[in-house]
Amino acid sequence: MDRRQHRRAGGTAAAVGILLGLGAGATGCSGSGAAAEGVPGAGDPVAVLHRAADALRSAGSSKATTSMEMATGGTRVTIRGRGVYDYRRRLGRLTVLLPEDPTGASEHRPITELLASGALFMKNRGAGVPADKWVRVDTATLSDGNLVTGGATDPYAAAEVLRGTREASFVGRTEVAGTAVRHYRGTADLSRAARSASAGNRAALAAAAKGFAAAEVPFDVYLDDAGRIRKLRQRFSFVNGHAQATVGVASTLLLYDFGAPADIRLPAPADIYAGRIAGDEAGADG
Repeated sequence: MDRRQHRRAGGTAAAVGILLGLGAGATGCSGSGAAAEGVPGAGDPVAVLHRAADALRSAGSSKATTSMEMATGGTRVTIRGRGVYDYRRRLGRLTVLLPEDPTGASEHRPITELLASGALFMKNRGAGVPADKWVRVDTATLSDGNLVTGGATDPYAAAEVLRGTREASFVGRTEVAGTAVRHYRGTADLSRAARSASAGNRAALAAAAKGFAAAEVPFDVYLDDAGRIRKLRQRFSFVNGHAQATVGVASTLLLYDFGAPADIRLPAPADIYAGRIAGDEAGADG
């Protein structure tokens, strides 16, 4: 990936950059009783997970919380987000909280992220970008397809990664935030996911399949009886270009309050920053 494009990914990407400076087992069989209950969240695990993104589209919208954890050199840092997502329009809005600086000396302003088909918009990006302007990033230009760069994985993109599930097992029934769910564990292949993904995610997932250290994504996912994702934890790995070491990132997504209002509007062209970003040799895409 062009490093300049990566740096354009904004304040959350800067947080991931700070961190850079510093297995889920699976079988092809479902657990006993899972296939016999006759609900969308039951059945052959691989087939069920291939349909998880479709179940979200049927739900229409939901609220979401995200967290992204990276551990390196004995230090663990977490980036958290909260917002709403419209699965039919492929639009989301998250408020992302960056971790403290490694010294713990300063706090960061929350970054507003708008997630759209093929694009990421960020406000309060910092690095010389005016406070009232947005930075736009073409997610297909990022080597991770924005599964990691933005500091929060796009909920629908995360669900579409499951379209690439090759192996999965039914772990058992449990609860997430008081909702009965089925827990599945498996591994998805990003190349396969890209081939089955919606048009808006196809190029980004294909970029991730090439850009990550491994195209295989171990995951744990919890589906309710309508087949909707309630919790999804995915583990990505990429190579730190500075140290040439493989770094692991765990992204966790919680979805709830399905049908919540999701009035999301993308910035007008005049509100998108086209100037230089501090530390970048070129201006951001406008």
